[in-house]
Amino acid sequence: MALNSFVEWVQHNLGEASDFRTITLVLTALFTCGFVYELWRSYSLKENGSKEEPSHTKGKEREHGEWPPEKFEYPSFPPCKEELRDLKPIPYRPFRWGAYHVTMGIRDMPWPEWIELDNQYPSYYTIKKHRIQSRGEDVIRVLPDRPGVVKSARHSAVELVHELAGYLTKRYPTTFIATYDSASEAIKAVRVVPVDAILELPPPLLKDADKMILRDVSFQEAEEALRIAGLLVQDDLALMVEGTDGRYYFQGGSIVVPGFWRMRDKIGLPLDEIHTTGHVFHYPEKLQASLERFFKRMPVQKPIIRNNYFIQIVKPESRRRTGVPPADILPQKEDEDLVDPLELAWSTTTNGNEDTFTHGMPAHPNDPPVVQPETLQFRTERQTLRRLPLTGAIVFTIRTYLVPLPELGKEKGVPARLASAVRSWPEGVGRYKGRDNYETVLLEYLDKCAEEQRKEGGEQVEKWTEKYPY
Repeated sequence: MALNSFVEWVQHNLGEASDFRTITLVLTALFTCGFVYELWRSYSLKENGSKEEPSHTKGKEREHGEWPPEKFEYPSFPPCKEELRDLKPIPYRPFRWGAYHVTMGIRDMPWPEWIELDNQYPSYYTIKKHRIQSRGEDVIRVLPDRPGVVKSARHSAVELVHELAGYLTKRYPTTFIATYDSASEAIKAVRVVPVDAILELPPPLLKDADKMILRDVSFQEAEEALRIAGLLVQDDLALMVEGTDGRYYFQGGSIVVPGFWRMRDKIGLPLDEIHTTGHVFHYPEKLQASLERFFKRMPVQKPIIRNNYFIQIVKPESRRRTGVPPADILPQKEDEDLVDPLELAWSTTTNGNEDTFTHGMPAHPNDPPVVQPETLQFRTERQTLRRLPLTGAIVFTIRTYLVPLPELGKEKGVPARLASAVRSWPEGVGRYKGRDNYETVLLEYLDKCAEEQRKEGGEQVEKWTEKYPY
């Protein structure tokens, strides 16, 4: 905005300048501004540990749907010093006081924060492993090429699993231990210490590292790569590939614990249709142009992050099945509730059976939900986007956190702030978040907790807030 204003000022003054002195002043201003900008750019690149992106990353010198492989090295980042069992879930609370504003809500992502793990990793691993084995292509899938439209995500899947393996073994060296191929020096397997599992990777994507030539990848390899990638992290993973029309298509993913949507309903769609069919509030008029422009211009070196949140209803504890799935047979869909009682993977209590759910239609749960503070939980997502250097695909990671409402109600300042946020939702946002299902019970409980905090502490809770998104 500031640069645009400056350009307009220069054009106006040069157009009206009738003497040498005015023109000299304008040209001096131009030179000074350019010099200061170059200093700032050099400093910024140095501080971020990044080299200036190649020209094709900026959208020049390439056709839509084509990507020249690019060399990339991570900026240095420290290994996590804590053991996984000591890492608590990060308390993201991405809501604010006051009016609701429709924005992309993105911010720069520091590289040490690409993948965040915590002591709940073993339970996520168990849930994911069960669903991958019982649901197959409903949760792990790679689409083929569509000639003239968009390429497959086969190559991107292999690139992604190697990116994750390299990152995780450096960032969490006591949790993930790599075994390297003696010839290529690439990672060929990762030992996941907390779950005592060894995950074998397909061969790396580069056939000739000097010439940046990629090898061919089979569908079997690509799907196996996404299976391994999904088990390595607590996140869901979506691969967006640029088509010949400049739009980005959802061409592959490990979507195992999405909660409120199914990969079968979104796979193959371009970015705009993913959002419009999901009835995202104000997407066409306020978000679509910005998001599409951002995807087209996104460089390899500058990943971003955003957060969102929902309220989810689960079964009362008295109605949940107990026990463990049979060990002598393959995992069954019918036993998912035994490994996932809090419905991380699918919102059965709200939306009914996952297999009979009709996308875009009102939900029809098998039984009317029991809505009380003990059956409400705060569901928040931490999402990152980064461009993969070899294929140019954009990988979208979605990490979900669940917090029971009674726990949230005890956090300083949070009940009053969340109540304010919920009351500020426009009608469309409230409908998208299912507010009618729980609003009365939720707000009564939050107001009660907020009032108790005021009485106990005497602090002006409405003025207290952590820095967003905490």
